[in-house]
Amino acid sequence: MSSKLTGVALEKRRKQVEATATFGLILICVALVAPFTSPASMEYLSVFRWIYGSGTIIYLVARIVDISDPQDSPRLKRLRRMEFWAGVAFGLATAFWFIGQHRLGPYAGALAVLQNTIMFTLVGALIQIVASWLIYSQTKKEIGQRRDKE
Repeated sequence: MSSKLTGVALEKRRKQVEATATFGLILICVALVAPFTSPASMEYLSVFRWIYGSGTIIYLVARIVDISDPQDSPRLKRLRRMEFWAGVAFGLATAFWFIGQHRLGPYAGALAVLQNTIMFTLVGALIQIVASWLIYSQTKKEIGQRRDKE
């Protein structure tokens, strides 16, 4: 049997999960921007792909944790699940970074190696942004409906 958290304990868990996911997104951002500071040097790619992968794992773990209130509507639960799919897009971007660097070799430029990684990172970011907006608006709507019932 699993016991669902409610009230203060749920809010505390949500804050922890959001802080962890934000830290993962910061690692992803830093790792993606850093190779462009010196695009001719491929040593940066070898180091920062691991940082990107770490950020992806941290983000995915944060999004796997259940932070749904038992009173949440199915729509809100699906929107929270959407954030997990943003993490999957970041995971695919990580895979493309590792594959691209091995496939193209040490003399390819950063843009050639990171082409698919950048694309899937943008997809994940778009999913994350849209999900965040929709979660915010749906939460406001449901809180308003709960107050109207009382």
